[in-house]
Amino acid sequence: MKVAIVTGASSGIGQAAAIQIAEREVGVILTYGKNPQGALDTVATIEINGGTAVSLPLDVGDSSTFPAFRTSMAGVLHDTFGRDTFDFLVNNAGLSRTSLIADTSEELFDELMRVLLKGPFFLTQTLLPLLADHGAIVNTSSNSTTVGMEPGYSVYASMKGGLDVLTRYMAKEFSTRGIRVNAVSPGATRTRLADDAFTRFPEVIPALAARTALGRVGEPDDVGMVIATLLSEQSRWVTAQNLDVSGGFNL
Repeated sequence: MKVAIVTGASSGIGQAAAIQIAEREVGVILTYGKNPQGALDTVATIEINGGTAVSLPLDVGDSSTFPAFRTSMAGVLHDTFGRDTFDFLVNNAGLSRTSLIADTSEELFDELMRVLLKGPFFLTQTLLPLLADHGAIVNTSSNSTTVGMEPGYSVYASMKGGLDVLTRYMAKEFSTRGIRVNAVSPGATRTRLADDAFTRFPEVIPALAARTALGRVGEPDDVGMVIATLLSEQSRWVTAQNLDVSGGFNL
């Protein structure tokens, strides 16, 4: 059985991606930060549908914890899947904070940098020895770097822009092992990001839907299916790409 690692899979896009990946008969090791119950819900959904999943805690914003996570992950690979390696990595865990450039503190800048750019860089580096040749990586970026630019997202989008560049460099460097690396850039998607903003401010949804060519905001499954497809054999000739998954936002 092939195995995927999906970070930030206790809700939203990560949860949807984990479920979609498992539906393709891939085992899943999923991580969570502050929402252990959500991780258990993801595991339960996968198991109800006949799949296999295990959840592990991971603070993507603290790279000093990555070696211990690799050790725990290696134990799960061996005990649950009978494997010493895994096949797919989805760098999805993230957070969103908004602040105008004039008001942004170094603390906020550093927090977003640690989670959105440093985290994926060093987690991938840490797990790379366990990633099987001819595997695949998908990084979750954002269309805030292009058509979704809004005041207040300068730091968030800058880190995602860095992740876009990192995606291409990963694709170049890892190609010698046959490992494909791509990114997805969601638009407005109904997740818990930004402190569950859609639930707290439902009035913004009609305006976002009006700016979207397909007439609604995105659902986690819309993006999760694309992530699962990029990992699959159907995308075996796709690498170094960043797919806009926004339903045509600001088209």
